[in-house]
Amino acid sequence: MAEAERIIGTPDTPDDGGEQAAAAGAAGSGAATPAAASGTGEQQSPPRGPRGRRIALLFAVAAFAYSLDLISKLLVVAKLEGREPIRLVGDWLELNATRNPGAAFGFGAAFTIIFTLIAAAVIVVIIRLARKLYSYPWAIALGLLLGGALGNLTDRIFRSPGVFEGKVVDFIAPKGFAVFNLADSAIVCGGILIVLLSFRGLDPDGTVHKD
Repeated sequence: MAEAERIIGTPDTPDDGGEQAAAAGAAGSGAATPAAASGTGEQQSPPRGPRGRRIALLFAVAAFAYSLDLISKLLVVAKLEGREPIRLVGDWLELNATRNPGAAFGFGAAFTIIFTLIAAAVIVVIIRLARKLYSYPWAIALGLLLGGALGNLTDRIFRSPGVFEGKVVDFIAPKGFAVFNLADSAIVCGGILIVLLSFRGLDPDGTVHKD
């Protein structure tokens, strides 16, 4: 009986040599099995295309964020500084011009020069990272960080009391929260986007990590 079952099952059951040949053929043709495509710890690199478009997007976002921040600060200094705050939403949100020697949201007022150097270092790192950038979402995130860092660094360099010690112009004042500016907002939004991209396993070079 066992011999009969073996003979009957032979046509439908490939031998070890057949399985090895099929596997070798798949490997030779570059085909990937579903398990390999979705395996734990695997990396997938989507088609990248021209890198220049991602770099252009990064600098376009940075220029937009920087321009908005610069124009808003110029208007605040010219029209609002030294005057009564302007209420936008009752007591919940107002425009109140202040000068901040510290970091974003008024933290670390005694370390102005240190924060200036940190902002400059962030800008250098982002520009260097742009050379291997192949992800549009990362281009947007890094562009927001770059624009925000440039906005506050401009204040550090050109505003009183002196170079690298200048006070940043803040004017957005929600109730019960620190006063900030558009550069701070761009930095926070860029940071949040980077965290989300990291959780999704997307690297700046376009590599996707599957956990």
